[in-house]
Amino acid sequence: MISNDIVYQAIESFLVDTDYYLVDVEITNSNRISVEIDSFDGVSIDFCAELSKHIESKLDRETDDFELEVSSAGLTEPFKVLKQYEKNLGNEVEVLTKTGKKITGILTNADEDKFEIQIEKTEKPEGSKRKITVTEEIEFSYSEIKHTKYIIRFK
Repeated sequence: MISNDIVYQAIESFLVDTDYYLVDVEITNSNRISVEIDSFDGVSIDFCAELSKHIESKLDRETDDFELEVSSAGLTEPFKVLKQYEKNLGNEVEVLTKTGKKITGILTNADEDKFEIQIEKTEKPEGSKRKITVTEEIEFSYSEIKHTKYIIRFK
């Protein structure tokens, strides 16, 4: 089986002086290697091909047969690393909590421990006849959510 360390070292050495960052690596028992990368400016097919060639150059097909796929992190896939949260600051996201509650709002802040979204809700102030729209910041720790996803809206 192909070593995780060799694959990670190959990826990290290639990405070190670029704007790209590693999102995920999966290596199955049958040596299927799946690498997801991202960047604040998007991911080009040419860069994926270059990274794929670099990884292949660090592996030996004579020793281990393998299948390699290098791709960008899916636009509608859940965020896996902090940099994806940072990339989507100011964008609308959907948060699914571990209790099953879905909350949609604008991602306003993210750090290693938590992130915040701003939601709009309507409420009726005491003594008022009409409802008003108010904004509220909601803070989440990563341990209390199942996932966060970017929301695509077509207007």
